[in-house]
Amino acid sequence: MKRMKQDEEIVDYTYLEFGYPGKFQWIKKLSSRRVFATHVFPPMLPTSIFKNNVKILVLIQNPKDTAVSYFHFSNSMPSLPSFKTWDEFFNAFLNGKVSWGSYFDHIIEWNKHFDDGNIMFITYEELKENPNLGVKKIAEFFGFSLTDEESQTVADRSSFQTMKENSHKTHGAFGNILFRKGSVSDWKNPFTEAQNQEMDKKFEASLAGTKLGAKIKYGVYCKA
Repeated sequence: MKRMKQDEEIVDYTYLEFGYPGKFQWIKKLSSRRVFATHVFPPMLPTSIFKNNVKILVLIQNPKDTAVSYFHFSNSMPSLPSFKTWDEFFNAFLNGKVSWGSYFDHIIEWNKHFDDGNIMFITYEELKENPNLGVKKIAEFFGFSLTDEESQTVADRSSFQTMKENSHKTHGAFGNILFRKGSVSDWKNPFTEAQNQEMDKKFEASLAGTKLGAKIKYGVYCKA
C-alpha cells in the first residue's frame, strides 16, 4: 500500500509494527477491506481486533526451518542484530533472545485462540504441499468464491519461485533478503545432532499436546 505526500512517494508497509509516526492516523481513514500483517504476540494487538471478531490468518512454520530462515534474515538485515555463527544464533533462538521474542511463546499465545471462529491457522508446509488447496481454504475463510482456474492462478503467482523472480519489482533491494530458498527441511544442513535434541526437548516441553503444536506436524518435518 502506498500514499503520496506532496512530490514524494511514501511506501506504507502493511506490517503494523513498522512505518512512519503518523501511520495509524492514516490507517483510520482507509476504507474496508483493510489488510495488515504483523509478527507481534496476540496480547500486543488492539483488543478491538478480538472484540470485533476481525478475521485473522495465522501462518506458522516448523521451528527448525524457522530458526534457519531467521538466522539468514537477521544477518542480512542491517537493522537487526547479527550473529557471528549459527551456534550463537541457535542458542539465542532457543532462549527467545531474538527480535520479536520467543518462537515457542508466540505459538503458545496463538494456541489460546485455536478454536476462535474468526481465526484460521495454516502452515507453510501445507501451502508447499498443495498450494491450490491452500488458496481455496484461505479464500473460503475470507468469504471469496474462486473457480478452480482462479485458485490455480493465485497459487501459481504466489509460488515462492514466482515471487522470488518478481521480487525486484515488488520489494526492490529488500527482495534479495526476503526471498532466499523457500524450501522445507533446510534445517538439516546446519543443525547438529545435539541441537536437534535440544530443539526436540524444547518443543516437547512447550508445545507437545497443544492443538497448534499438533498442526505443525513436528514428527513429520522436524525429525532427521
